[in-house]
Amino acid sequence: MKLFLLFFLFLLLQNPNFAISLSPDGLSLLALKSAVDQTSDVSAFSTWNENDTDPCHWSGISCMNVAGYSDPRVVAIAISGQNLRGYIPSELGALIFLRRLNLHGNRFYGSIPLQLFNATSLHSIFLYGNNLSGPLPPSVCHLPRLQNLDLSQNSLSGSLSSDLANCRQLQRLVLSGNKFSGEIPDGIWPNLDNLVQLDLSSNEFNGSIPADLGDLKSLSGTLNLSFNHFSGEIPRSLGRLPVTVSFDLRHNNLSGQIPQAGTFENQGPTAFLNNPSLCGFPLQTPCSGNPPKSSPVDQQNRETVPDTNSKKGLKPGFIILIAVADAAGVAVIGLLIVYIYWKRKDSGSCSCTGKGKFGGGEGKKFCSGACWNSFPSNDSEVESDKGGSSSGGGGGGEGELVAIDKGFTFELDELLRASAYVLGKSGLGIVYKVVLNNGVPVAVRRLGEGDGQRYKEFAAEIQAIGRVKHPNIVRLRAYYWAADEKLLISDFISNGSLASAIRGKFFDLLLFCSQILNSLSLSLWTSGVRE
Repeated sequence: MKLFLLFFLFLLLQNPNFAISLSPDGLSLLALKSAVDQTSDVSAFSTWNENDTDPCHWSGISCMNVAGYSDPRVVAIAISGQNLRGYIPSELGALIFLRRLNLHGNRFYGSIPLQLFNATSLHSIFLYGNNLSGPLPPSVCHLPRLQNLDLSQNSLSGSLSSDLANCRQLQRLVLSGNKFSGEIPDGIWPNLDNLVQLDLSSNEFNGSIPADLGDLKSLSGTLNLSFNHFSGEIPRSLGRLPVTVSFDLRHNNLSGQIPQAGTFENQGPTAFLNNPSLCGFPLQTPCSGNPPKSSPVDQQNRETVPDTNSKKGLKPGFIILIAVADAAGVAVIGLLIVYIYWKRKDSGSCSCTGKGKFGGGEGKKFCSGACWNSFPSNDSEVESDKGGSSSGGGGGGEGELVAIDKGFTFELDELLRASAYVLGKSGLGIVYKVVLNNGVPVAVRRLGEGDGQRYKEFAAEIQAIGRVKHPNIVRLRAYYWAADEKLLISDFISNGSLASAIRGKFFDLLLFCSQILNSLSLSLWTSGVRE
């Protein structure tokens, strides 16, 4: 405040009428203009004139009438993306009706002044994308209305204070891309029952993940703790978070088995990547003594085969009965295959030998269980978001594999060489189950030849679908586009299908017959062994 008084006296000596013409809020704002280096482009302050009666017409300033005051008061400062270099003056704390401070995307340096938090009406502070340093002042939670605090992409350091528990109105806390370190203290998160976004990624936090993070009942979107040094096991309490929450725990030192309850059941493998000592589903790293979790399809394909050594002592009569039972089972299965074949009216086949590089002269196909027709290979490139043009519907074209989930990455050749199994067919195309090299299953819907839809239209629709997050909606991970081929890659959910539910009675009957035959076969084997 001493600097502010000196600055005010200096202006008063320069212009005796200054104190009469400019409001107190205007004086505080001029301190911000003076704090910016003149080497910067100061065009953002071109309308800031100290001879104005009030600053409400200055660029980036918003005012409103306040009861009990004759003049409008400053309620918002929005000077972002101007590449301004300077420091944040403490005089801004004198703006007692300031609600929103937005200085992101500049080059402000130095620490965040403690006096800033004297502006007790502040509810949003956006200072991300600057060069600020020093600690996060504990007095930030002296702001009783603070709802949004985004200090990401700076050089702030130090540890988090337990005083954050006093920010009871806080809804968004984004501290990513700084140099914060140390352990996160317990007792903060149960008090923040309005918090909907928490991003502590790309810092230097260590220690264990606080168990009381599971008390953030209002959290939505992503709980982002990635790119830190967290260690120990993942708290099971995180499973109490709302089902719409996605975890991002990548690139830490976490260990032990991933919990399998609550919200954890909705997470994909990308949430836990690059934790070398982490194991369990959905990762393909089994924990010691625990076999990897398998899908119902895998379990259905398993057969119970008796020990070959038990064949000793079987009488010829039993062997004949076993053969008849097996033949009957094969006949039932054959009839089922013929029925499905004619119902689907699939025709044609392909030789799964083409594995040439994408863009080369050879076609590419999915193999093992089902295969695809050749992709186009030698035509012009497709239109992309970065430029270029394409008819979008005529002719073939080299395709583009676009990942919507940036953490879920795989090469196109890997996708094309993977094992694929037909799951179903509809008017929207064929759906395959594809197992990637890392053992992760995905569902691939082949839309087939397009109807002339342009790439940008297709990409915009798919990106919109990819932004939908709901526990009952399968997540879209990536898509492939070419003029005559369109693929959608999503999570594989092994919980049956609508078709099996509709035709459940028919398949239940076949399954019942099959189980009877298997039971008969097993009984005959057992009887033979006993005798």
